[in-house]
Formats: sequence, structure tokens, C-alpha cells
Amino acid sequence: MNRRDALARVAIIMGGTVIGADFFLSSCSSPGKKDEKAAANPPVVKKEKPFLNANQVSFLDEVGETILPATQTPGAKAAQVGSFMAVMVRDCYAPADQKIFLNGLTRLDQDCQKKNGKSFLACDPAQRTAFLTALDAEQKAFTQNKQKDDPAHYFRMMKELTLLGFFTSEVGATKALRYLPVPGRYDGNVPYKKGDKAWATS
Repeated sequence: MNRRDALARVAIIMGGTVIGADFFLSSCSSPGKKDEKAAANPPVVKKEKPFLNANQVSFLDEVGETILPATQTPGAKAAQVGSFMAVMVRDCYAPADQKIFLNGLTRLDQDCQKKNGKSFLACDPAQRTAFLTALDAEQKAFTQNKQKDDPAHYFRMMKELTLLGFFTSEVGATKALRYLPVPGRYDGNVPYKKGDKAWATS
């Protein structure tokens, strides 16, 4: 499944466009023609500080696992969606959206503390699910009513990236979807029975 197909499917699930989609489709922050000369003679660059630390990545794994928990198939944590989010937000989001996402990490935990009297990680699975379900309803209402120049909701970003990261991962494509590594031919009329897995390849 290519990037465009993955984004289209996530957009359908989310009921709208995907934040940062233009960047995703243009290979994020890869150098363009104007940078080819600089790329040929790259300067010595000091090692960059990670965009998210290990604790933040682990936190996002738990958020992702609550959104897509393991059942008969692996969940979001098995696809390492926390690490995926860290890379995608760093390389593919505009600075304003990066700030919203980072602030959202703190806000999610603070709001959970207010609602449940404890941090998100300290909550049991049922409490986490109830909290994120309410948060998802909040972001849907916000997104539906927001004006063109209003900022995105941080939880929409997290949910989109969880879905995108999972369904484009090896475990998502091969365990949750049907995967055919080398299709022999195109067949536009494959029989489908209710409950069949969607195809990861097309």
C-alpha cells in the first residue's frame, strides 16, 4: 500500500482531510532541487536532540494502544506508533502544528488527571478508553465547527498518526489487513464477504 492510498484510507476513517497530508505526499522534509548542491557537500552537523524523548514516545505508544488495542491481531504498540509519530511530526508537520502536538502531550495528561484523579499511564484500560473516547468526541466537535485558520486539535493528530502508522506497518499490513507481496495481476472484481479483512495491497 503506497502513502497516497494509506492517507486516503485514514482520511475516510477520520471523516475529513489528514493534517500534514501535503507534506506526507511530498516526502516530508527531503531536500528539493535547490538543495542538491548543498547535499553533495554536506556540512559537519552536530547530532540533533531527538524531537521526543523516550518517555514521550512510550506515552504515545500507550495512547495509540488505547486507540487500537491488541485483540486477535497486534495493537498499535506492536507497530511502534510512538516512534512513528515522533518522526512524522518532526519531519512532516509545520512548526505551528508541531507546537500544538507537543503541548497536547502535556494537556492530555493534565486533563486526564483532572477527570480521573491520576495520570493517563496510571489509569486502567477502561479508564483510558473512556477518557480518550470523550476526548475524541471533543476533537470531532471542534473540527466540525472550526474556521479555516483555526488550529488543529492535538488529539486528531494523535489519532490520525496512530491509524496511519499502524496500517502502514508490517504488523498492520500483514496481520490486520490482507497482504499479497507480489500481486500477479489486477483484479477489480474480487468477491467480498462481510467481515473479510481489507487489502493492504492494491
